[in-house]
Amino acid sequence: MPHRQVSQQEQADRQERGSAAAALGRRRFLTVTAAAAALAFATDLPGSAQAAEVDARRAVKSDPFTLGVASGDPLPGSVVLWTRLAPQPYETGGGLPRARIAVRWEIAHDSRFRRIVRRGTATAHPEFDHAVHVEAGGLAPDRVYYYRFRAGTWLSPVGRTRTAPAAGADLNELRLAAVSCQAYHDGYYTAHRHLAEEDVDLVFHLGDYLYEYAVDAHGGARRYTDRELPAHFNKETVTLEDYRLRYALYKSDPDLRAAHAAHPFLVAWDDHETENNYAGDIPEDGGSPQDFLLRRAAAYRAYWENQPLRRPQRPTGPDMRLYRRLRFGRLVQFDILDTRQYRSDQAYGDGAHHPGPESEDPSRTMTGAAQERWLIDGWRASDTVWNVVPQQVTFCERRTNSTPDYKVSMDAWDGYPASRERLLAGAESAGIENLMVLTGDVHKGYAYDIKRDFGDQKSRTMGTEIVATSITSGKDGQDKPADWDAYTGANPHMRFYNGRRGYVTVRLGKREGRADFRTVTAVTKPGAPVTTAASFVTEVGNQGLRRV
Repeated sequence: MPHRQVSQQEQADRQERGSAAAALGRRRFLTVTAAAAALAFATDLPGSAQAAEVDARRAVKSDPFTLGVASGDPLPGSVVLWTRLAPQPYETGGGLPRARIAVRWEIAHDSRFRRIVRRGTATAHPEFDHAVHVEAGGLAPDRVYYYRFRAGTWLSPVGRTRTAPAAGADLNELRLAAVSCQAYHDGYYTAHRHLAEEDVDLVFHLGDYLYEYAVDAHGGARRYTDRELPAHFNKETVTLEDYRLRYALYKSDPDLRAAHAAHPFLVAWDDHETENNYAGDIPEDGGSPQDFLLRRAAAYRAYWENQPLRRPQRPTGPDMRLYRRLRFGRLVQFDILDTRQYRSDQAYGDGAHHPGPESEDPSRTMTGAAQERWLIDGWRASDTVWNVVPQQVTFCERRTNSTPDYKVSMDAWDGYPASRERLLAGAESAGIENLMVLTGDVHKGYAYDIKRDFGDQKSRTMGTEIVATSITSGKDGQDKPADWDAYTGANPHMRFYNGRRGYVTVRLGKREGRADFRTVTAVTKPGAPVTTAASFVTEVGNQGLRRV
């Protein structure tokens, strides 16, 4: 949805607020909404006044593992293991008493747990909606492990995970998948079921894990006839309880649970985990940034509770450090970005618009200054073959047509060209030779050559951008969208454009990288097969996509 039109002075005021959001957001949140903030997000944490502990055998009377298990953020010697106890997932509190519950965990070399490597006990705190985050350490690098949880007499499904290779490991290849945009009300998670069966080492979720929009009693496009969803899902998420319940709805899906149980996930949000097209502390349709930060705090907390993230990612009020770096041997460095929390407000509203003085203002930022420095400094220090940037919105230029009055998306990097230029210049000065950007957001599959100057197609190709289509958002889609001719004609660096649902698998090796666009024919009914719509390779030291 587009922003309302605002005056130049209001746009200037918004930009000033947006640029200061990262520095002032926490202070503003605590001072302006201090009473509500303290009640909801400061005092309601495990601590000296934490809830009493109850015996799980008495408190947990039915299966508490309805939301499955997950793992994520693998390091050479550790990985995060996640679950959340919720015997009644569609009820506030998951049907559990407001009390601490001990949860035992095990990690083993085999799926039958005959060779257990580590075990321990974690606490499911009611303050975190009985979510459990275990940072399981003492593991060997680059190893497959199996894990499970136990609460009382109940045993969780078995999950499979993998640690990262040692920092100096000489890897021949790494296999990953990228997914995004899984609106529950737009269809079934058939693509996740196929993803669970892929032979990949890890999965990147690039945003819009959930949507804040209402889901009706019949599950929207899922058209449930055998059951009805509770009425409280049929409204937009605003409060902490709203977001918690929405995660319960999404994670109750068996196909999503299967994908999480099969592979470690590295997650990053986009906008819908909070609100469509928000920018920093600026909500979609105007209104008070102070009030919006309270909503953002609720969304960020529920996000951390429901994802396999480490303690440094745990939010403080409306702030959460989600950008982070992981290294996989000497082959790949991953720099995961957050393009929502620190960005300037969108220029000219948040829809499509011709570039102009407002969008081309050199002070505008997509990442914020601190994250921008962190990324470029990380490139300068990198000695890996590949440098991969998983992030949210389209990085390459994407013109709507070939006419002089073409438009570009103000919500993507096209609306922040100075910010993009600083990153391209930083990559160039750092000597980055094999750059790959992984993107979600647009509900389409794209493959781009990243040009040093998109206005000059003869300029250096600095890397590739691989855009994963949605899991469900946009419903079934089509192979060749109506604007296919216009987009491919206006953007010679665009090598592929497809409108089906699915995901991307990527294999990175010492000589080349390969991307396979995996699509399904339908999501408005379950069970569609998966096929490869197209495959591309790019050579190490000679970037540029070639279809195979």
